[in-house]
Amino acid sequence: MSSNKNILDYKLYYFIGVGGIGMSALARFFNHYQKKVVGYDKTKTKLTSQLEVEGIKCHYSEDVASLADLLKEFSKEEILVVFTPAIPLIHKEYIYLQERNYTILKRAQVLGEISKQFKTIAIAGTHGKTTTTTLVTHILKSAAFNCFSFMGGISKNYNTNILLGDISNKESYFIVEADEYDRSFLTLQPEIAIITSVDADHLDIYGDQEHVKEGYRLFSKCISSDGTLVVKKNVDNDLKLTSKRVVYSLNLDTEYCADSIQIEDAYFVYNIKSSIEPISSVKLGLPGLHNVENSIAAVAVAQLVGIKADVIKEALRSFSGVKRRFDYRVKQPNCVYIDDYAHHPEELKATIGSVKKIYPGKKITGIFQPHLFSRTRDFVDGFAESLSMLDECLLLEIYPARELPIDGVNSQWLLSKVSSPVKKLLTKEQVLEYLQTNKTEVVLTMGAGDIDTMVEPIEVTLKSKN
Repeated sequence: MSSNKNILDYKLYYFIGVGGIGMSALARFFNHYQKKVVGYDKTKTKLTSQLEVEGIKCHYSEDVASLADLLKEFSKEEILVVFTPAIPLIHKEYIYLQERNYTILKRAQVLGEISKQFKTIAIAGTHGKTTTTTLVTHILKSAAFNCFSFMGGISKNYNTNILLGDISNKESYFIVEADEYDRSFLTLQPEIAIITSVDADHLDIYGDQEHVKEGYRLFSKCISSDGTLVVKKNVDNDLKLTSKRVVYSLNLDTEYCADSIQIEDAYFVYNIKSSIEPISSVKLGLPGLHNVENSIAAVAVAQLVGIKADVIKEALRSFSGVKRRFDYRVKQPNCVYIDDYAHHPEELKATIGSVKKIYPGKKITGIFQPHLFSRTRDFVDGFAESLSMLDECLLLEIYPARELPIDGVNSQWLLSKVSSPVKKLLTKEQVLEYLQTNKTEVVLTMGAGDIDTMVEPIEVTLKSKN
């Protein structure tokens, strides 16, 4: 893209992989400004169907002929192609566009261009970034700030993954989930950033833990010279950062932390220590101890931009969470069902640990779909340790996403390392049969693949029994 061309100066925005959570938000952004937006994705989903309702034409086959007809309506300079790294480079439409020298940008590059126009708040981390991004957004919206937000998940308060503000107001805040995959977050130029965690992940990109850390160090240097980094205590220790920063933790002696944490009706109530303005008797509208920690980071950001304690406290109470992030689907006296996006050993540990803390003595049945052969291979022992916290472990086959199979890496191998009293490798159909015929108390689905297609059938199955 030429250096003097604004990202909104194109007339046709063509998305390859429009159904992804981040890509769909960008498509909605340009559609909002009356641009022609068209997208391809591999499969039709609820999200792509919703995009079509909103006027974004989507198709589900690699159709070069139709694409060529569409492109004829515009000059080459009027067309921007946006793609996600999840799309294979052998994609027919991608090859067609590349060979003809159309302007093609990764999703992250487009986000970077948008971030240049506003005061940007970027939330990074191998875990917790979607919930924290959505929390920051909800607090700023509750304080009547003009802001744009790309949340990385569907906010349950707003039932969307994007919020739009006044684009003519250069004092607007742009809140964005900063994705470390493919080093995407290095395109952003934030005034305020959060780093929630730097556990090893995406080793197919980074190679090893040290290169993951190096990626986050580089991200911290993207913050403007007068900006601030909000960083978790153990991350700060790991990265040995020297930039201007505010350190937070769950309950250590840091600038921001919680104390007097109690559970009331499956929700956490706590006080937040703050160097600006302490907040007492916070009740977070989202369960999970890891979400208490996420809320502390969000509070630090809110206070850095000048929001008062009473507004923050009310926003935390009214926060409904994010779909597929500790998402209660059934909450009855004799049956609880929670759906979660957890797909890394540390995320599984946090989610299962929180469920066990909230429901002590209850039988926890976990259904997990591993995501990626490489991630399963790289972290198999960590996955086994986390899944062994379950009373019943029901495992689905690995969701391959962009990968080809790796010899010897499969769910049976992972299951052999799990030590839960009950453990089974099942198909999706067999999971529903198992839930129908066996007594369950607390059911938990976890994974980042297509396990989300099972959420409604499981919900129906469990409600029909109770």
